[in-house]
Amino acid sequence: MKRVHVHIGEIGLVVKNSAVIRILKTGDYWLGFGEKLEMFKVTAPFPSSLNLDVLLQLPGFQELVDIVEVGDTEICLVYLSNNFEKTLVAGRHVFWKELRERRFQLEDITEIEIPASINRQLLEKQTLSYYVRQYKIEPNEKALLFVEGVFVDILNSGTYNWWKNAKTIAISKADMRVLTLEVAGQEILSKDKAQIRINFTLQYQIVDIVKALLDNKEYEKQLYSLMQLSLRSYIGQMTLDELMERKTEIQGYILQNTLQQVACLGITVLTCGVKDIILPGDVRDIMNQVLIAEKRAQANSIMRREETASTRSLLNTAKLMEENSMLFKLKEMEYVEKIAEKINTISVSGNGQIVDQLKQLFVK
Repeated sequence: MKRVHVHIGEIGLVVKNSAVIRILKTGDYWLGFGEKLEMFKVTAPFPSSLNLDVLLQLPGFQELVDIVEVGDTEICLVYLSNNFEKTLVAGRHVFWKELRERRFQLEDITEIEIPASINRQLLEKQTLSYYVRQYKIEPNEKALLFVEGVFVDILNSGTYNWWKNAKTIAISKADMRVLTLEVAGQEILSKDKAQIRINFTLQYQIVDIVKALLDNKEYEKQLYSLMQLSLRSYIGQMTLDELMERKTEIQGYILQNTLQQVACLGITVLTCGVKDIILPGDVRDIMNQVLIAEKRAQANSIMRREETASTRSLLNTAKLMEENSMLFKLKEMEYVEKIAEKINTISVSGNGQIVDQLKQLFVK
């Protein structure tokens, strides 16, 4: 006979002839001839070397273990003292019962939705994140959710988590901010066969993400083509001179005539306009010459108008001085004053009136 002691937190299995014959809990026991004791700590994992089906036949063994059966389409969340411990995959799992309470939560992952009962912070745990698909939608974005190729929902900004299973999930995102589209280097013939190149720009914003991403393919390319065709339609019906005079009207024409087509793309055009109108070199030289000639003609007209006004003013002054001798004398003194400003010294004699002498200096 041999006396043995089983401590708290331990389980003893008495083995005889390679078979477990009884279970020992905490306490003192005697082992008989040929019996051997195997000790296991309840805080350690259940040993895989033990045959569970055989042990379950022993009285009292089932009370010492927790057995969890996890199906092929399930996972199990294990909590120890209400704290997440691990994730169990499909199969049969055995745990020693210990002083701390262990809780098991089975979850069906055949669907993509993760129940609200699971704390979202746990989804970041390494052992659980393997079974989770995570998608992030930025604050300036919206997205369309497709499950098995079927449109399901519109997603606003935020972080989304779904179970990882056989179902396919696809996300199509769109930037909901005001965007800019450049329609650059468009070579177009005007009505009078002048070849010009235009750089056009517009600002737009997505207002219906379903139309933009689901009902239309590559909405931005379609918007580009729409603006391109509208520009050609507008410019093709005007001569070069008409275009240069009415280039500020292009914005209104484009906005009005593309309103319906743009709405079908799920977009609204906020503003648009021509950045540059580039003419061929020879046409540009001719227009510069025309401009110079026009400016010269305007300058000549202004000069003639000013000369006429000056002559008319002199004529009016002469008539007044002819009619009023005193005015003539004042004007004469004004001229003498102007001339005297440019003379350093003036010598006069005492004979005659000084004014008469000065008059003789400046007037023949």
